[in-house]
Amino acid sequence: MIAVDTNILVYAHREDSPFHTKAAELVTELAESGRPWSIPWSCIHEFFAIVTHPRIYHPPTPSEKALDQISAWLESPHLILISEAHGYWEILNDLIKTSQTTGPMIHDARIAAICIVHGITELLTADRDFGRYQKLKVHNPLVS
Repeated sequence: MIAVDTNILVYAHREDSPFHTKAAELVTELAESGRPWSIPWSCIHEFFAIVTHPRIYHPPTPSEKALDQISAWLESPHLILISEAHGYWEILNDLIKTSQTTGPMIHDARIAAICIVHGITELLTADRDFGRYQKLKVHNPLVS
């Protein structure tokens, strides 16, 4: 199953993103494909925090519009929202040690561990930092 990272969701939502069209088409394809796909809950939270933040976007997405976007994704009948589950701590602990994760990189380690514990086969992300987690296949669908 494929999971989608925060940055792909942000680009799909924000029309001012240079990656908007490609990301929006990708998320729409996943939502309408009839195949299971996934978003970690932490990515939903981070999406809201980023698009509504006035220091990141001028103007920021109004809260109501961001919530509507999230609700639209949640309506996809094949979307599976994932979070920490049994075995998560052992995986996170291993990822931190093997990748020497420190500081704010813990957020990416958390997403990677959540994906691994749920058997995600591929994480779609534009964040190259996920490459440090060898147990998770990552792919940037926005570049050729």
